[in-house]
Amino acid sequence: MEVKEELAQTAVETGDETEIDESKLPFPRATIVNMLRKHLTPGKQIKGQVKDQMNIWLAKIVERIAKKMDSHPYTYVDGAMLRDAVEPYENLQDIEKEKERIIKQLESIKAACDVLINEVDRKFVK
Repeated sequence: MEVKEELAQTAVETGDETEIDESKLPFPRATIVNMLRKHLTPGKQIKGQVKDQMNIWLAKIVERIAKKMDSHPYTYVDGAMLRDAVEPYENLQDIEKEKERIIKQLESIKAACDVLINEVDRKFVK
């Protein structure tokens, strides 16, 4: 059974949030909170839902990576298999940078087209 399905069975509804019994979470909640705090502005409050959802999301990522490594026909898992399995997640930042670069190029092409349209309008449309 997948992580999310298991946790959905143990979730307790509390108003507008779903609270999950900490003993049912895949990772210690304090570990997740400490890691989040390292990268958040000091004093920023972290809601319980964020703590639980981050925990669940990380468990799903571990599950996906493990399944990818398990797809190899060997009786062991090594570093090369791990690198292969995490590669799509490592490349996300590169993809985002490439997207930003392409958007900037398209914006400059659009600006050049606007200039040409203005020239055509000025010279040929009277």
